[in-house]
Amino acid sequence: MPEGHPAKLLRIHISEGDRFEGKPLYEAIVAKCREMGIAGATVFRGLEGYGESAQMHQAHLARRDQPIVISIVDSADNLNRLAAEIEGMLDTGLMAVSDVEIIRVQKKAAAGQERQL
Repeated sequence: MPEGHPAKLLRIHISEGDRFEGKPLYEAIVAKCREMGIAGATVFRGLEGYGESAQMHQAHLARRDQPIVISIVDSADNLNRLAAEIEGMLDTGLMAVSDVEIIRVQKKAAAGQERQL
């Protein structure tokens, strides 16, 4: 996406214990993003939270139930296609869309220097 280009931010709020086809839902969503050529996605684990059910999501000794937020940035058209796919993967959860502007930061290596891995 070009610099300064208007885009959308899709945030998906789920629980760490949510599953899709036997694997963690957040992993399945990120895989779907890659499969669909979405610009980028990042998964964040929260310390504590709750949703419409008012059930607290937090770290437990016996199970993992912390809140998860997946942030995805791309064009409105791409995120609309993605949201339709993800909706079928969710049992419960929340999707929120915001307007954003892309600002890309990328340092270039000095002339003659190659990037070390």
